[in-house]
Amino acid sequence: MIDYFAIFLTHGLIVLVCWRLLAREDLDDPLAAPPPAPGKQGMRKRRGRDKGRGGDV
Repeated sequence: MIDYFAIFLTHGLIVLVCWRLLAREDLDDPLAAPPPAPGKQGMRKRRGRDKGRGGDV
């Protein structure tokens, strides 16, 4: 009995979260996204070789 309750509870919460996310009105509105934080320009560029990755020595 407890196993069925635990499975129902976790899956029920997952379904609830998905339903709430899909019901958002700003989901398809690109203008509703918050602006990027100042000073952050996406991913940083790598300099040189990655250390610890192996490769040619």
